[in-house]
Amino acid sequence: MFVLQKIHKTEEEWKKVLTPEQYRVLRERGTEAAFTCAVEEGVPKTGIYQCVACGLPLFATGNKFESKTGWPSFFSPVHPDHLEYIHDTSFGIERTEVRCAQCESHLGHVFDDGPPPTGKRYCINSIALSFSSSST
Repeated sequence: MFVLQKIHKTEEEWKKVLTPEQYRVLRERGTEAAFTCAVEEGVPKTGIYQCVACGLPLFATGNKFESKTGWPSFFSPVHPDHLEYIHDTSFGIERTEVRCAQCESHLGHVFDDGPPPTGKRYCINSIALSFSSSST
């Protein structure tokens, strides 16, 4: 059984392992520009999207869908315990921030306008993800 191990680093330690743009998004709760996807799009693959900061599996390719928002979108995570949810009122609107449960990195937000079966749209910064293909 997989046991989630919290990762605690100082901000200086994070700056040493993340690029400046990754640090801005993951640690300072930034957002990458829409349609600048850092993770390869449109190529049929089977695999898992992981947190770029700690490697925790977050989303499967089978749960990905095209939302036309400019960011990778998923209707559910690989495991509910791999994400944390934070009430976010920045920019004068109410949203739900999504963070990696292992390293607390900011990933994006989740909205209630996604497809079945969940009705959720996890709108995730691609710079927060790495991809691992499955061997078949």
